[in-house]
Amino acid sequence: MTDIDEAVDWLGAPVSCDTCGHGALRDVGRCRLRQACVNDRYARRIDRFFTWNPDLANDYLRHPYFEVRAIAAKHADIFLLPPLLNDEEETVRWNAVRRLPRRYALRLRADPHREVRIRVATLLADAELIPMMADPDYYVRLVVARRVAPPLLARMMADKEPEVRRVVACRLPADWVLPMAADADATVRLEVAKRLPADLLARLGRDPDWRVRFEVAGRVPLPQVVTLAKDEDILVREMVLSRLSSTGTDGWKDIAP
Repeated sequence: MTDIDEAVDWLGAPVSCDTCGHGALRDVGRCRLRQACVNDRYARRIDRFFTWNPDLANDYLRHPYFEVRAIAAKHADIFLLPPLLNDEEETVRWNAVRRLPRRYALRLRADPHREVRIRVATLLADAELIPMMADPDYYVRLVVARRVAPPLLARMMADKEPEVRRVVACRLPADWVLPMAADADATVRLEVAKRLPADLLARLGRDPDWRVRFEVAGRVPLPQVVTLAKDEDILVREMVLSRLSSTGTDGWKDIAP
């Protein structure tokens, strides 16, 4: 017997319509063994049962099987959901808070499960996200960095995760990114180079990463680009040559040392 054919409950016992209290529902086609059954252990079948019978969801919010509680929370009356924020299973907590007013999500900003905190971060905005900027999980902080208002991102410029700092460098107000030009990670410095005004790019002309120097060579004011003409990377040198060539012979003479 394959999984798709079996009908067992969350404890592994066979499911039988003969011992189920929903016989009346079965008779009118509102539940069906191996397809839409609240006693089955498979979430898809439980979900289909509540889709067909949303009016019964309130009765299952304290069911011992977490999948039943979690799916029932998607259909139950909202005023019954706050107690589920203390449920031992993260799936139940999330399905409850996603339907409640946003103020309830504030209670789960420090939820013990990272997936709940990640999803809560998608519900909140700006000042509500500030406490989550120091979350121990980098992906939570990454979601925060992507959502919070740019002026608040200065608090995350020194985040220990390079990917978080890269997002900060992309979204921070342009006139605030200069301090990140000294970041230890090249991908962060590259984002800084892309956002700095051309007249401030020269300070990155000796960056150890060729990608940063290439960006500098492509945007630095023309009188300063000649300093990269002998760069160790051929792509950087070609960018310099391309820009110098576009000025013509006279232009080259004007800026050559």
